[in-house]
Amino acid sequence: MTEFDIVDADAIRDGRATDAYFDRTETTLAASGRNPHVVTEVTADQFPDGEFELFAGLKDAVALLEGYDVDVDTIPEGRLFDGGPVMRIEGPYRTFARLETSLLGFLSHASGIATAALDCRVAAPDSQILSFGARHVHPSMTAAVERSALVAGFDGFSHVAAGDLIGREASGTMPHALMICFGEGEQEAAWRAFDDAVDDSVPRIALCDTYTDERDEVLRAVETLGDRIDGVRLDTTGSRRGDFRHIVREVCWELDVRGHDDVDVYLSGGLGPDDLRRLRDVADGFGVGGYVSNADPVDFALDIVSLEGSPAAKRGKLSGTKDVYRTADGGHAVGLADRPAPEGAESLMEPVLRDGALVEGAEALFDLDAATERALADAERAEYGSEN
Repeated sequence: MTEFDIVDADAIRDGRATDAYFDRTETTLAASGRNPHVVTEVTADQFPDGEFELFAGLKDAVALLEGYDVDVDTIPEGRLFDGGPVMRIEGPYRTFARLETSLLGFLSHASGIATAALDCRVAAPDSQILSFGARHVHPSMTAAVERSALVAGFDGFSHVAAGDLIGREASGTMPHALMICFGEGEQEAAWRAFDDAVDDSVPRIALCDTYTDERDEVLRAVETLGDRIDGVRLDTTGSRRGDFRHIVREVCWELDVRGHDDVDVYLSGGLGPDDLRRLRDVADGFGVGGYVSNADPVDFALDIVSLEGSPAAKRGKLSGTKDVYRTADGGHAVGLADRPAPEGAESLMEPVLRDGALVEGAEALFDLDAATERALADAERAEYGSEN
């Protein structure tokens, strides 16, 4: 029995983190002397329908499949997809059958989170956006949440241990709990104590809505910290904020009229893309939590599409090995891999594993910075969120 209810890395890697019917499938095929050579594809939708999603989770998926006797082709992390495969796995079926559950989990959850994060990124393209949603998920998921948000172009995140894994430093200054620990009417003492105790490399962002209204606490924080203050954060609960846009505009006005227009204003607390669109012109940045971390996973499935070199698929799935393309107008197209590509289209599939070994240079397909660049470029090219 483990201390926490967490399936460990060894169980994932060895294929124990699987659905029971895959174990029984392997047993049946082995007893029957069968291990057919198959091509399988990971897909969410068979045909493009105009609803793009952002591909993420590839780093973990490749780590899972590496070392097994398979060839894997994939679209790079950070590409938008809309129908057709995002990954193709070829090899003896029993070699990788038991890995399907974990593979789909890696890709489905990360892609759903990244897509939600991209919704926010395009809603406020010029604002700083941080991921604040780690508290809404199982602790074992936090690094995947934060990394997926970064893939979509977020500027940072809050979770310390996730930062250790990702190799990025977590962001954040103070919660309401700190303010309350100093007591009502002692906001100045809390802000001073933070300034005295916390390393100078951490921005002085004062939380300003704990006991009195936002305008009052903002002006008190500025007076208390003076030139040391970098910004203020308003995290007013939805039940108390009223017309939040008006509140923020009032705060900005009062800062400006007193010569403090260099103090940035950050907003958090149950925000989503619609809120960011409404507030992006009056705030400098946002902390977004549940909208991203609680996103529905993309409904990926893995299906056999070729059996011993011949097309094969269950009803409702398209047989035959396929390729996917970004068309010249930014659209998405699906076609058979042995047929010519649409005119002017770019194939999105690239080799990542051959005979279980990483293809030279394939690390670029899931490099975090490169994935972010692809995501933002693809979003612009495909006019993702163009209604913004």
